[in-house]
Amino acid sequence: MPSPFAHAVAGLTVHVLASRTRDELHDVRRAALVVGAAVAPDLDLLFKFVDGRNHHSDETHSLGAALLAGLLATLVLPWLRFARPLALAVATSVGWASHVLLDYLNRDTHPPIGIMAFWPWSRAHFKIPWPLFLDIGRTLEWATVWNNLVAAAWEACILLPLLWAAFRFRTRRLHGATD
Repeated sequence: MPSPFAHAVAGLTVHVLASRTRDELHDVRRAALVVGAAVAPDLDLLFKFVDGRNHHSDETHSLGAALLAGLLATLVLPWLRFARPLALAVATSVGWASHVLLDYLNRDTHPPIGIMAFWPWSRAHFKIPWPLFLDIGRTLEWATVWNNLVAAAWEACILLPLLWAAFRFRTRRLHGATD
């Protein structure tokens, strides 16, 4: 699985692309919601403390869960008085789906191998045969820490230019709309 850093950068990229005004672009609550949705699927790691079973890469790592996150956001966001709540709900769903995409693109070494990307339509696990991202280890051994630092640096090399390009695209569009 990619690092939480990678998922957060992907979520922030979704937020930037979904923002239609300067106020939306700089709204910390909107950004936090979409970034939170991009990181949230990994909360399934905590389920192991409940029943001792590894739930990682199962239902929360699916397009079905992304749709459910968007549906929940559609119901809750109007009550929280967000501007353009439907657009933000879609961004929340896409933020969640970005997690699914990044995990699909990684080197997976923790069984079950792959992600349950198409739940609830399929319980099969899928993984890309040519991974783009390195696996993140889950121990505090020096070799694992070093591997995680290298993996995060690689993620930064790939994802930060995409965030920068999204920000440039969005800010140019916003400046063009007012000029």
